Amino acid sequence: MADIALLGTSADPPTRGHQALLTGLLEHYPRVATWASDNPMKQHAADLSMRRDLLQALVHHIADPRLELAQELSSPYAITTLERAKKRWPSQHFCFVVGSDLAAQIPSWKNSRDWLSHCELGIVPREGWPLADSALNALNALGARLQVLPLSIPGTASSKVRQAGERDQVPESLRPLLLKHNLYGYSLPTA
Repeated sequence: MADIALLGTSADPPTRGHQALLTGLLEHYPRVATWASDNPMKQHAADLSMRRDLLQALVHHIADPRLELAQELSSPYAITTLERAKKRWPSQHFCFVVGSDLAAQIPSWKNSRDWLSHCELGIVPREGWPLADSALNALNALGARLQVLPLSIPGTASSKVRQAGERDQVPESLRPLLLKHNLYGYSLPTA
C-alpha cells in the first residue's frame, strides 16, 4: 500500500467533487498531497497561481493535517511530478490518483510506461464517466499497478462551473476568493 496519495488537478475551479475526492483519499491513505497544475490538453480560465490559492483554500477548509498542498510537485507531466515527489519523500511509496475520465488518456501521456513503473495508479470512478475495460486493459499492458478506489465522487465538473455557471458545484469555502477576484462569474455587487 502506498504511503502518500498524489492528486494533481487543474482546479479551474475546485468543485465539490474535488472536496469529496480529497476527503475520500484521506480515508484510504496515511497522507495526501495535492497541487494545482497546468494540463497540456486544456486551456485554463484562471492562472496557475490563482488556482493554487483556490485549492489551498479548499485544503485549509478540509483541515486535516494529513492533507497538504504540495505545489512544488506541479508539472504538466506526471513523470516530472513523480521525480519531484521522490526527491521530497525518498523513502515513501506513492499512489498517483486520477479520475475515471482520464484513465483512457494515460497511455498517451509523456513517458507513461516509465512513470507507471514508479508508483501505484489509483483510479477513482466519477459519476458520469464510466471506467471502460479497454482503458484498464491498456493500462495493464503498460505495467500499471492499478487500484480502482472504492470512492463515490459526484459528477461535478469545473467546466460546468465555467461554461454553465453551475455555482452549486463550488464549495462555499471558496466563495470569498472567487468574489474578491471576480472569477467564474462571481462578482461583488456594484453600488
